[in-house]
Amino acid sequence: MPDPQPPDSLSAYLAPEGFVADLQHELGGDALETHDRLVLARTANPRPVWVANTWHAPQRIEIASIGDAVKKLRAIQRNWALYSYAEHRRAALIAEQLPKVSAKPLSFGAPAPSAPLGSWTLLDKTTLLAAPRCSSPFPNGEVHFIEDRTTPPSRAYLKLWELFTLLGEHPKPGEFCLDLGASPGGWSWVLAGLGARVHSVDKAPLDPAIAAHPNIETLRESAFGLDPAKVGPVDWLFSDIVCYPARLYTLVEKWRATGNVRRFACTLKFQGPTDFDTMRKFAAIPDSRLLHLHANKHELTWIKLR
Repeated sequence: MPDPQPPDSLSAYLAPEGFVADLQHELGGDALETHDRLVLARTANPRPVWVANTWHAPQRIEIASIGDAVKKLRAIQRNWALYSYAEHRRAALIAEQLPKVSAKPLSFGAPAPSAPLGSWTLLDKTTLLAAPRCSSPFPNGEVHFIEDRTTPPSRAYLKLWELFTLLGEHPKPGEFCLDLGASPGGWSWVLAGLGARVHSVDKAPLDPAIAAHPNIETLRESAFGLDPAKVGPVDWLFSDIVCYPARLYTLVEKWRATGNVRRFACTLKFQGPTDFDTMRKFAAIPDSRLLHLHANKHELTWIKLR
């Protein structure tokens, strides 16, 4: 039976690799069809979190040939990104005749692309699913950077690079950042490189090269035992601590209660099954947002910017 809703009340949600089940859990009865990682659903409110890219108002388009597919996509707009899960050869032949969308790695500090980018896939040989508007300016929500493979002690720094690129804002020179659970120091390295004053807190030591940065002050103490009253006003509080999300929520609430933190950016790391109850608690915090970054694994990023 056709869905009774008008087409613009539908969305297609592209799940991050490995997290289709989490997306389907969030959507519940709103999910209508699943095509590999792409779930066609009634537009959800609030929007689901386990999403790499949201296709707004997708439409089915019947095609008679490869050339017909190219003609019909070009008639809608110029820039398209292919999500290929079936009919790979036919999809590739269509994509070859569409304008090329740059997939070059981004230099950190460069803005995210601003040109409209649509997404499309082949449902079968004669049917396209296409959406001219998407939530991500990057093909399939995949953000790639020209990486620094020598200085940072781990690849965790890519989470902040991606977050700041998507937000279009980051700590300014002289702003005070608290990095909880900082070891080995990848996040502190990013923040200090932006000119912020960084207070790195962890019982474990930072990488010596990171600890030597003049903008970084280290405190060998548990992030959970730190007394907010001894810290004072904080421009940005960051946490990439490996802990259960419920424990992180308690920590965040402790710092929120002080009224001294202007902005938060924290990683919820799921150990075992996804903790949807704690997810919802974070999502319910006013003026905040949960999202899955391309650099995230079985984790989410929670931000509160005001």
